[in-house]
Amino acid sequence: MTKYVFVTGGVVSGLGKGITSASIALLLKARGYKVFMQKFDPYINVDPGTMSPYQHGEVFVTADGAETDLDLGHYERFIDEELNYSSSVSMGKIYARVLDNERRGDYLGGTVQIVPHVTNEIKKSIYESSYSSHADIIITEIGGTVGDIEGAAILESLRQIRYELGIKNTLFVHTTLIPFLFGSNELKTKPTQQSIIELRRIGIQPDIIVARANNCLSDELKSKLSLFSSIAKENIIDAIDTNNIYQIPINFHKQKIDEIIIDHFGIAKKRINLKNWHKLINKVENLNEKAIEIAIVGKYTSLQDAYLSVAEAIKHAGYEESKNININWIDSENLEKKDLKKVFKNIDGIVIPGGFGSRGIEGKIKTIQYARENNIPFLGLCLGMQLATIEFARHVCGLKDANSCEFDDSSANLIIDIMEEQKSIINLGGTMRLGNYDCEIKNNTLAHKLYKKRNIKERHRHRYEFNDKYRSLLEKHGIVFSGINKISNLVEIIEYKNHPFFIACQFHPEFKSRPIRSHPLFKGLIRACKK
Repeated sequence: MTKYVFVTGGVVSGLGKGITSASIALLLKARGYKVFMQKFDPYINVDPGTMSPYQHGEVFVTADGAETDLDLGHYERFIDEELNYSSSVSMGKIYARVLDNERRGDYLGGTVQIVPHVTNEIKKSIYESSYSSHADIIITEIGGTVGDIEGAAILESLRQIRYELGIKNTLFVHTTLIPFLFGSNELKTKPTQQSIIELRRIGIQPDIIVARANNCLSDELKSKLSLFSSIAKENIIDAIDTNNIYQIPINFHKQKIDEIIIDHFGIAKKRINLKNWHKLINKVENLNEKAIEIAIVGKYTSLQDAYLSVAEAIKHAGYEESKNININWIDSENLEKKDLKKVFKNIDGIVIPGGFGSRGIEGKIKTIQYARENNIPFLGLCLGMQLATIEFARHVCGLKDANSCEFDDSSANLIIDIMEEQKSIINLGGTMRLGNYDCEIKNNTLAHKLYKKRNIKERHRHRYEFNDKYRSLLEKHGIVFSGINKISNLVEIIEYKNHPFFIACQFHPEFKSRPIRSHPLFKGLIRACKK
């Protein structure tokens, strides 16, 4: 029977439930078990696809095209496996399904209620993940904090699952804050006690506590927590602050969290293999002190989580090249009237990430022009590729009004346009290219040198495409269209041959980067910066 680990949070949000879940999954996978990960979000939005990056951070896209919470990025980076649509479930999605069922008459005219109709749909989403993944162990993170009204139905569903499957097939990990009071200079366990009381009131007894604190808990404090929470002292795991999130699974393993889970489930204690992860930690701890300065020029830089996967992918390339990376966050909206020579004085490389809307666009175009004309290594992602073609059309090909129909549909030269078959679609999500698409790479190009193969698959999340009628004009002036989706004849990768490193892609390579295996495009950028 599939085993289920549920990770809840108490006291405050932002404790690192996602990293905790991913760390547990990594350790269990390293012991030879097939794991699958899932995130339940309490919000009523169907998915994060139309949510503001300022509120939600980045939207992580899975290979099958699901727009999901950024925690799924952590999951994939830790366990090095592709997740799917069933890995991300919101209460909005659950309520939508229940209402669809009701309209279809599936409930035979009965009164639709939270229990059993909503809770049954939640349980169905959890059980279905085991059918689709064939995993030995499912790790499900519950968003929000215990006590939130939005998540009450989820926790009730988990209580029912424990009742249905039994204690030996379900395990609850409760992440909680142990605050430090400066006045008395002590760590306080009372908030955690209250949080566990709230869980018990729902009918859930946690099996493991992951205690987030700036210092390890003393034996005395663990004994106190153990007494008040009815949890074995050895099941209270320290989650102390660390500068490197990839150290966290090792910290957990030292405290035997994986053994505790295996013993709870009564399954074989297979030998663990963390060789590659230890190599990663060794690399991170021994990076060259002289940092490479990378500028991420975006429009959501005040919330860096909006570009979380981009930042992680840059760091991964740094690990592989044994270089410390310093990321400079630059708001593109502030660049339109600034002297870029001063802004980028100490910058070794520039990344223009994805985004939507016209705000800050001219600052990005100005940045691309500066990188191209001053031979600064440049990588454009999604919108970054679109703007690179617009910049080139304006300043090299002489099309002064070159633009995208996203920003100015009255322009005579729409270098970026929406495909004809998409123009009649009303729903925003319906016009998106989402998930994996094929790309064929031309020989004797920078892209081929980086990927070292002709055919690749990369993840997309965008609505607008390069207008093919301008391809010959840009090629004539030096742009190389090095990656093409042959099925739709859509441009996927461009590069500028008269430059040490200038490449941009319509897809999001950051979603496929891993700490133990950096993405070729980011690795190429860092190598160019080293030179």
